[in-house]
Amino acid sequence: MRLAKVRLADGSTRLCVVEQETIRLLDISQVDNCRCLADILHSADPAGFAQFLIDPRANPIRQEEVKFLAPLDRQEVWAAGVTYKRSQVARMEESESGASHYDKVYSAPRPELFFKATRDRVSGPREAVRVRYDSDWTVPEPEFALVLNPEMRIVGYTIGNDMSARDIEGENPLYLPQAKVYRQCCSLGPCIKLANEPLDREGTTVRMMIYRNHEEVFWGETNLGQLNRELQELADWLARDNEFPHGAILLTGTGIVPPDDFTLIDNDWIVIEISNVGRLETPVVKGRPQ
Repeated sequence: MRLAKVRLADGSTRLCVVEQETIRLLDISQVDNCRCLADILHSADPAGFAQFLIDPRANPIRQEEVKFLAPLDRQEVWAAGVTYKRSQVARMEESESGASHYDKVYSAPRPELFFKATRDRVSGPREAVRVRYDSDWTVPEPEFALVLNPEMRIVGYTIGNDMSARDIEGENPLYLPQAKVYRQCCSLGPCIKLANEPLDREGTTVRMMIYRNHEEVFWGETNLGQLNRELQELADWLARDNEFPHGAILLTGTGIVPPDDFTLIDNDWIVIEISNVGRLETPVVKGRPQ
């Protein structure tokens, strides 16, 4: 089952179950303690609860009739780095001075985890992600994202884009927060695939295409079998000596890295597909000095 947050033609925001080509609206007004998507995700049985909430009075709506919104409420967004071999190599190439650190963290018991975004910094489907005005080498990082409840249990999956200013991070690893955290630095969506079935990691494909002037300028693909960490292991490390009363979204790293001579520019279009999860499309804007 896939859940989403959408805006209808009348401007109202609703929660829904996403089917093949349509959506089924949910009626959360019938339950006193259900006010948002997170309340469903953090329930004892998200799939059963969502099924119960389907509004029998509302007809199915075609997906193209609604606008999908970022599927989060008050959750913090965090990210894991250097979890794929390709990412390890790329980080070492961009930062000669910090190469040994990236090499060591790839195989170390403790993963690299960093804060990525608050809700206001996250773009939804077809909303722009940003290249910092002081970066000349920024790339998207397509990532399989874990949806975690307050107990740090994986309750769902979504698609994430961890925008990264590689030149800023490469200049000095201590600049990582500036390379990663800024306005419109992350996108999520379009829906959340509930984790109520076993996950086939080898069969879960992550694919990214980048278009410029309607022409494809980059294509890459990997699968979760290439991930060097267990998913719940990453969640457990994030939970160490920390609290997430609203739950969290955890990006699990990227195995797709564009070549070193590639950078995003204004008006590029990014498409990320993850099998059995969905397709996230976002335009790119280049920041300007304020």
